[in-house]
Amino acid sequence: MAEFTDADLRGSRFERVDLSGAQLSTVDLSGARFRGADLSGVTMRGVDLVGVDIHGEIENLTINGVDVGPLVEAELDRRHPDRARMRPTDAASFREAWDILERLWGETVERAGRLRPELLHESVDGEWSFIETLRHLVFATDSWVRRAILGDPLPWDPLDLPWDEMPDLPGVPRDRAARPSLDAVLALRRDRMSTVRQVIEGLTDESLDAHTAPVEGPGWPEPRSYPVRKCLLIVLNEEWQHRLYAVRDLAILEAREAG
Repeated sequence: MAEFTDADLRGSRFERVDLSGAQLSTVDLSGARFRGADLSGVTMRGVDLVGVDIHGEIENLTINGVDVGPLVEAELDRRHPDRARMRPTDAASFREAWDILERLWGETVERAGRLRPELLHESVDGEWSFIETLRHLVFATDSWVRRAILGDPLPWDPLDLPWDEMPDLPGVPRDRAARPSLDAVLALRRDRMSTVRQVIEGLTDESLDAHTAPVEGPGWPEPRSYPVRKCLLIVLNEEWQHRLYAVRDLAILEAREAG
């Protein structure tokens, strides 16, 4: 166990480091950036939390004795009336959720298409570019629908883009240097969205509650059986969240181009 006392670690970079159970006392974390970090079970006392921006899966977060999770969820549902539809419970409501996502993504892609092509490869505040976002959603579909549900052990296209923190896995591409055109990525995306549509159209309440056949071979997700419901909920969440990120960044790119 390492111990740092009166140490100056400003600007340090920690990547794939296990800090579980660490004790931080009288520590300056101002300006720190956390990405892909597991903060489950963290306890903070006597902290100054001012001007903080948090995006992620938030449950059972208590601030000054108040569980703010339900408040955040209620406000997000108010801001985005379609958001509640992303928590479907039966086959019919899964089809409704996918209808909504197809409509929203159609509007977002049309908006992106009005920008200069080079801006679609531009990162905003270190986040994925619009093209990279679409490539990641292809990866999500390939992983959770084509691999987990349909049983293809190697479903990936060379343009698939896993999340940055995922360890390299045999057979899973990760080409961050690729610069495909919007049309090329959209052709791939349409194919994968059509696959999801076919799976969801064929859903019944019984098949939704079933488990997939065990996935074979290395890759993501790990080779085992999964609840069909879980696989599709993951896809819906990926589609919903990444569209919000894309819309947020498109607004910045549009303002940048206009200025």
